[in-house]
Amino acid sequence: MRAASVSDYRELARRRLPNIFFEYIDGGSYAEATLRRNVADLEAIALRQRVMRDMSKLDMSVTTLGQTLAMPVGLAPVGMSGMYARRGEVQAARAAKTAGVPFCLSAMGVCGAEEVAAGAGLPPWYQLYMLKDRGYMRELLARVKAVGCPVLVFTVDLPVPGARYRDVRSGFTGSSGISGALNTAWDGMTHPAWLWDVWANGRPHTLGSVAPAVQGRHGRVTDFLSWVARNFDRTVTWKDMDWVRETWDGPIVIKGVLDVEDAKAAVRAGVEGLIVSNHGGRQLDGVASSISALPKIAQAVGSDLEVYMDGGVRSGLDVLKAMALGAKACFVGRAWAYALGAGGEAKVARMLGTLRSELSVAMVLTGCVSLGAAGTDLLDRDG
Repeated sequence: MRAASVSDYRELARRRLPNIFFEYIDGGSYAEATLRRNVADLEAIALRQRVMRDMSKLDMSVTTLGQTLAMPVGLAPVGMSGMYARRGEVQAARAAKTAGVPFCLSAMGVCGAEEVAAGAGLPPWYQLYMLKDRGYMRELLARVKAVGCPVLVFTVDLPVPGARYRDVRSGFTGSSGISGALNTAWDGMTHPAWLWDVWANGRPHTLGSVAPAVQGRHGRVTDFLSWVARNFDRTVTWKDMDWVRETWDGPIVIKGVLDVEDAKAAVRAGVEGLIVSNHGGRQLDGVASSISALPKIAQAVGSDLEVYMDGGVRSGLDVLKAMALGAKACFVGRAWAYALGAGGEAKVARMLGTLRSELSVAMVLTGCVSLGAAGTDLLDRDG
């Protein structure tokens, strides 16, 4: 099967990956209403077709936080990517560098920031949660700063993990003892390409950022995730951003904002950007889609900080729609995770090329010469 779209990469990943890891990528929380809404609400937005314009020169670049991106797309933080392909975070970061877009490394990544920076030849943006152990957080931020990571993405919508039914059914969570081990072993053995690439040759299967803090013997990457889940801090408030700012002197982007009042609080906290996001429908089910929350937030705070969007983006058309509604750029998560699971760096690079081609066509057919000027005039309000 030759992939032509993000949905094709999803199918390829489904075939190649053990079910336990595919369901982790693909699933949302509870009944997955918000997961579906993220995609459906983007699909429902109609673009305004324009014709007979000189579209011989397109400017797809954007400048944000001191960086010029070849297109307004970034690879969002996705946990455990090193379990989708051998040292997966490094492979994805290389593809992003080639495409001229940022790669944001998850603190839950198999590879640490040092390995990704060395392997890709460019320090990644770095995503972190507030953990109970502030001492270890300080050490981790010092490591990330030493590597040269240019931006800290601070995820705030996960004081507790959401209820993800698919992970329970697949055995990713709640599976222990002999039955859990046998389930995982069988899942791996029935996917030989993945078994050879990741299980045999992709070790160590730890979480590079938090491994030094985890005590005792841990045989599976899910053991590290359990440790992290126990260390999420429910006491976090906006005042804690003062501590983060004291520890990190570079740009800070808040990820996980859906409410205008929270966006205004982010401005008061002195951060440089925010990502309108509902965690890809993986946290509180039944909330608004990211694209429906974007316009009000962009209107309220877009002049004070950079506003990005994450959630449901499956094509270059979706990117243009988000730009028209106030986003400076879009971060894609599942899109690149599917591609990575389908075939590593080459597939991620191809997927990014597809997004770029789709965005180019959408710009030409809507008469948008420069993304810097993208606005609501690109949308058909009656469509």
